[in-house]
Amino acid sequence: MEEFREFTGKTVEEAITNASVELGLPSDELDIDILEKGSNGGLFGIGAKDAVINARIKSTSCEDKARDFLDSVFDKMGLDVNIEMLYNDEDNILSINMSGDKMGLLIGKRGQTLDSLQYLTSLVINKGSDEYIRVKLDTEDYRHRRKETLENLARNTASKVKRTHRAQSLEPMNPYERRIIHYALQDDDRVTTYSEGEDPYRHVVVDLKK
Repeated sequence: MEEFREFTGKTVEEAITNASVELGLPSDELDIDILEKGSNGGLFGIGAKDAVINARIKSTSCEDKARDFLDSVFDKMGLDVNIEMLYNDEDNILSINMSGDKMGLLIGKRGQTLDSLQYLTSLVINKGSDEYIRVKLDTEDYRHRRKETLENLARNTASKVKRTHRAQSLEPMNPYERRIIHYALQDDDRVTTYSEGEDPYRHVVVDLKK
C-alpha cells in the first residue's frame, strides 16, 4: 500500500490541490489526513503558518480497504490486533481472522459486536464495487464454537419437545444463527422449526410435527 506523503499550502484547500496535482488524481480518490489547518498570522502576516496534510492514493483492493477500516477502528479502541486475510476470488469471499489480547471485546454478547464489525466491513469494501464481496470476520474460532453450541442447543431442545409434547421458543437470534438451528433439525422426523417475531427479537420455535 502506498505510504502517506506530506503536502503544504497556505490553506488546507491549497494543500489538497497540491496533493492532487502531484499525485495526478482528484481529491476524492485520495486518503487525506489534516495535520495543520494553517493560519494567516497577525499584522502583515507575521507568524503565519502553512496548512499541512498527509495524502496518499486510496486503497483499491478489498483487502486494503478492509485493513484500513479495521485498523482505524482498533486504533480508536486502543487495541493491538493482528489481522490475517484470505480472498477467494472464485467465490468472492474475503475471510478475515483477528488475534490479540481482549478479543472478547470484539466478539461481544452472543457475537453481536463481531457481527456489527463484519457488516460495517462489508459496507466499506463493497462501496463502489462492481460485484458483491462476502465478508467472513472471525476471531479465536468463535464462529465454529458458536455453531457447535447452537447445534447442541437445537438437539437438546428437540429432545425436550419430544418429551413434553410442548413447543419451545429459543432466544432471539440473527438470520445466520437461526439458519443453523433450522439446518440442524431439518432431518428430524418428529419435530419442525419455524421463525416468529420481528428483528431484532425474531426467534426460532421448535415444535412437534403435526
